[in-house]
Amino acid sequence: MSAEPQDIDALLEERRTIEPSAAFCDSAIVKTEDVYREAAADLEGFWARQAERLDWFEPWDRVLDWSPPWVKWFEGGKLNVAHNCVDRHVEAGLGDRVAYHWEGEPEGDTETITYARLRADVVRLANGLRSLGVGKGTPVGIYMGMVPSLPVAMLACARLGAPHTVVFGGFAAEALADRLNDMRCQVLITQDEGWRRGQRVPLKRNADEAVERSPTVKHVVVATRTRADVPWTEGRDVRFEDLVKDQSDDPASCPPEPMDAEDLLYLLYTSGTTGKPKGIAHTTGGYLTGVSATHRMIFDLHPDTDVYWCAADVGWVTGHSYIVYGPLANATTGIMYEGAPDFPDKDRWWSI
Repeated sequence: MSAEPQDIDALLEERRTIEPSAAFCDSAIVKTEDVYREAAADLEGFWARQAERLDWFEPWDRVLDWSPPWVKWFEGGKLNVAHNCVDRHVEAGLGDRVAYHWEGEPEGDTETITYARLRADVVRLANGLRSLGVGKGTPVGIYMGMVPSLPVAMLACARLGAPHTVVFGGFAAEALADRLNDMRCQVLITQDEGWRRGQRVPLKRNADEAVERSPTVKHVVVATRTRADVPWTEGRDVRFEDLVKDQSDDPASCPPEPMDAEDLLYLLYTSGTTGKPKGIAHTTGGYLTGVSATHRMIFDLHPDTDVYWCAADVGWVTGHSYIVYGPLANATTGIMYEGAPDFPDKDRWWSI
C-alpha cells in the first residue's frame, strides 16, 4: 500500500523537540541563557573577555568605538591572525594535534596535517611570497579548490599582513577578473586544475583569462593538483612547489607581522547576482575575536575531544570563519573535503 501523500507545508516545519542528555548539558561550554544577559548588561566587557582568549602583541586602548556608520573594535591593539591560529598552539605544546584531516578526490586521496606541519607550510609559503615582493598591505588573490594549500595561502598572507581575497573555485574568469581588479591584487595563487564531484575544473586556464584583464597582477603562483598540461607565462608564472622548496620553515625567519586590530585581514565579495560584486571588509581584531568566540560557544566544540566538519566551501564567508579562522584559533581538529561530499561517515570520524 502506498503512503498517504503529505502536504508540502507539513515538510517545511519541524515540530519535534529533542532534549539533550544530562551528560551533554554538564559538559556544555555555555550551560545557561545567562550568557545573553551578561552580554546585554555589559557588551564591551563581554567582548573584552572573548578577546582575552587570543594573544595580543599590544593591548587595546578602547574596546568599541560606536560611531555609525563607522564601528571600530579594540582600537590600539596589535595582534596577528596566523600567530593566533597556528604559532601559539605549537608553542603551547600542541604541535602534534591534527589541524586538518583532508579528504581529496579521487576517493582515497587523503592527508593528515598537524599544527606543527601547518606552521612549517605557512612559514615556507610566507617566505616564498615575500621573495615575490609581498609584504604588509600587498593585496593577494587566491583562486583554489578545497585543498590544504588554500588555508596555507590564507594564513601565509595573514602572517605577512597582506590582505587577501579568496575567489570561489567554481567562479569563471570574468568573476575572478572583477575581484582582482577591484582589490588591485599584485599576486594570484591558484592551481593547475581542481576536482569537484569527479570533474576537473580548469583553474589555471580561467586564471590566465582573468589575468589578461587584470593589469595589477605581477605574479601567478600555481599549485600542482592534477598535473595537467596548462599554459605557462615565463617571468610571471611560478610553481607553488618551486616557490617554497628552498624556503626556511623556521618561524623566526618570517615572524608574524604585528597588525592593528582595525587593519584589513581580507575582502570577500558578494556574488554579484544583484549588481556589481561588493567587497566586504573583515578587519583583524574584531573579526578573529568574533569567529573564535562563536565557533567555541555556539558549536560547543571541545578541542581535546571533538572532530569538526563544516559543509561550506572556503570560497564563502562561512568557510573563512568556520573552516579556517575560527576553528584554528581554537586549536580544533577539522575535516576538509575537496569535492562536494555527501554527509561524512559518522562512524568513521567519531572513531578518530
